Amino acid sequence: MATATNTQLLTAEEFHARYDGLKPYYEFWDGKAVQKSAPTLLHMLTQGLIKDMLKEAGYQAGTELELRIVRDWHPIPDVVATVRVQQQPYPTEPLDVVVEVLSPDDRMDQVEQKCERYAAIGIKQVIVLDPEHRFGMTWSADLMQLLLVKRIGLPSGTVLELSELWHRLSSELS
Repeated sequence: MATATNTQLLTAEEFHARYDGLKPYYEFWDGKAVQKSAPTLLHMLTQGLIKDMLKEAGYQAGTELELRIVRDWHPIPDVVATVRVQQQPYPTEPLDVVVEVLSPDDRMDQVEQKCERYAAIGIKQVIVLDPEHRFGMTWSADLMQLLLVKRIGLPSGTVLELSELWHRLSSELS
């Protein structure tokens, strides 16, 4: 997932002045610059495929969009989706769906912390995908944990079948 790069606390303005535009991307977490994991080929392909599937389900969807919903946390989900038109350059209101695609060096405790924070700021559906092991999870705010799923019920009522995602991924790799 992400690792902190310094111990000095930054303001959001200082963070953006120092880290905007750098790759791999950095996220702003409670005054700290946290570097995102470098994506693998599986990560990149999965990210594109789930974005396409969300578009097919009627969402506006994109990748690597920084959220600025709360002042002290500016995450960059792998994929975001919404049915509402976004007027700001960075979303300042909760979106319908965020997707995190796991990389081999992601730590699950950080993934779970991120999911909990997404739910706390009003994201309706939080999805975590593991392309290497071909499984998906959704965040349950009621249970405060990730749940293994075979299909994902989206806020719009559409259902995404993960078997279709993994089939498309296999096709891309062959």
